[in-house]
Amino acid sequence: MANLKFGTFLAPIHEPGQNPTLLMHRDIELVRYLEELGYDEAWFGEHHSAGAEIYASPELMIAHAGAKTNRIKLGTGVTSVSYHNPLWAAERMVMLDHLTRGRAMFGLGPGSLPTDAAMLGLSQIDTRELLAENADIIMRLLRGETVSAKTRTHELFDAKIQMAPYSDPLFDVVVAAVASPSGARLAGMHGIGLLSIAATLTADGFSALQHHWGILEEYAAQSGRTADIDRSAWRLVGPFHIAETKEQAYRDVAHGIEYWFNYLQHVAAFPQMNVLGENKQEMIDFINTSGIGVIGTAEEAREQVQRLIDQSGGFGTLLIQGHDWANPAATRRSFELFAQDVIPYFQGQAQPMLDAAERAAAVREGQAADHARALEHMTKKYEAEMGRV
Repeated sequence: MANLKFGTFLAPIHEPGQNPTLLMHRDIELVRYLEELGYDEAWFGEHHSAGAEIYASPELMIAHAGAKTNRIKLGTGVTSVSYHNPLWAAERMVMLDHLTRGRAMFGLGPGSLPTDAAMLGLSQIDTRELLAENADIIMRLLRGETVSAKTRTHELFDAKIQMAPYSDPLFDVVVAAVASPSGARLAGMHGIGLLSIAATLTADGFSALQHHWGILEEYAAQSGRTADIDRSAWRLVGPFHIAETKEQAYRDVAHGIEYWFNYLQHVAAFPQMNVLGENKQEMIDFINTSGIGVIGTAEEAREQVQRLIDQSGGFGTLLIQGHDWANPAATRRSFELFAQDVIPYFQGQAQPMLDAAERAAAVREGQAADHARALEHMTKKYEAEMGRV
C-alpha cells in the first residue's frame, strides 16, 4: 500500500521494580524523539494491575506528550471503555482533540488484563459485552446525538457532549482486535478503524488478517457504513528490534527479552498471545522463525513489513510494539535505523534514489571518458591562451 504510515504502540511492558516516574518520562521523551525521526503516531495503553503496564490513563499520557510535541498523532491504545462511563470517555476525547489541535485518536477496547476487570467485579464476558454497548453509545454521542441508555454499569438520561470536536471530520476512532473477529465486527458496524494489537503475536492472528478485514466489510455493508471504512484506517501492531548487524541485534535484546516472555507466559493472562521459549536464544529464534516479528537487520524488517502487506491485502499504519528487549540507547537506535532504512521503502522515498544511482552507474564509464576529454580540452585551451603551444 502506497505511503504506509508508521508509529509505536506503548502498552508499555516495563519490568516491575524500576522507578515508574523515570519510566513514564522516558516514554514521553521517546515519543518526542520519534516525532523528530518522522514517525506518524504513538499509542498509549490503559492498565491497572500486574505491575508492568503502568499507564492508568492513556488520556493523561496524551495530554503530557501533546504539550511536548507538535506533529505526531497520539492515541489511546486503548481506553478500556468497559470500565468507564461512556459519556465521560467521549467528553475526555473531545477535550483532548482540542488540546492537541486535532492530533488525538480514540482507541476502544474491553480491557485486556483480567486482574483489572476483577477489581471492578467484571468477568471477561462482561467486559466484551460492555465494549459493544459502550462503543454504540460513544459513537452516537460523538456524532452529535442525544442518548438515553442503560448498561449494567451506567445509565444516561438525555446525554449529549457539550463541545463539538475540534477535528472535522471526526478524529480517528478505532476498535481493538486481538485474536477474535469481534473487533472487526464492531469496526464494521460503526464505520470506524481497526487496531490489530496482536496482528503477529499468534500464527492464527497473522493468517486471519484478510479474514478479519472481510468481516469488517461484511458488517459495514449490513450497517450501511461501507462508505465510511477504508484500509488506511487499519493499524497493525508488531514487535521489531533492529541493529547494524544481526549479531548486534541479538546482543541488544539479551538485555530484557526474558522478562517480556515471562510476562506474557506467566503473569498476564493473555492465552491468545502464546509465545514460546525457555532461554534467550530460544526466545530470539521464536520471534524470528514464527513470523511474529524481527530481531535482526533493516533488510529483515523490510521483508516482514512486506509480508504483513501481502497477508493483509493492505493496511494504513504499522505500529512498532514498545518493549524493553534492549536498553534505552539501543532501543532508540533501533527506531532510528527503522526510520532511516525501512520506512523510505514504503513511503516512496527509497526507490527514486536507488533508480538514480542505477542510472548513473549504467552510464558512468562513458561519462567518465567524456569528463576526461573535457579536462584535456580545457587544459589545452588554457595552455594556448597562455602562449604555451
